[in-house]
Amino acid sequence: MAELWAAGLIMFAAFLGSFGSLYFKRGAGKLHRDLRSIISNRELFIGVLIYGLSTVFYVVGVRGGELSVLFPLVSTGYVWVCFLSVKYLGEKMNALKWAGICLIVLGVSVIGLSPH
Repeated sequence: MAELWAAGLIMFAAFLGSFGSLYFKRGAGKLHRDLRSIISNRELFIGVLIYGLSTVFYVVGVRGGELSVLFPLVSTGYVWVCFLSVKYLGEKMNALKWAGICLIVLGVSVIGLSPH
């Protein structure tokens, strides 16, 4: 069984990683077909830093329990990305996307509550 602190770290890592995705999306809009646009792209650099920090929390978190229980918590990152995309990128949600979010939350809950 996973320790509560480990589950919390994994979920925090997923939340933090979703900000990395947001910065990658912003940075991707500024890319051109040259190396300079990649190297000088502040948003891409911030995204890489955030993903790196997220990975540190993830690695520490997986030490605290069974990977088969903890890893599905990473999928909560998809939920956070949806919310952040609406808030910061102006993207729209539809019924299918909401249904997908509900299924992700349900699936993570079922795995987390299952006997080990």
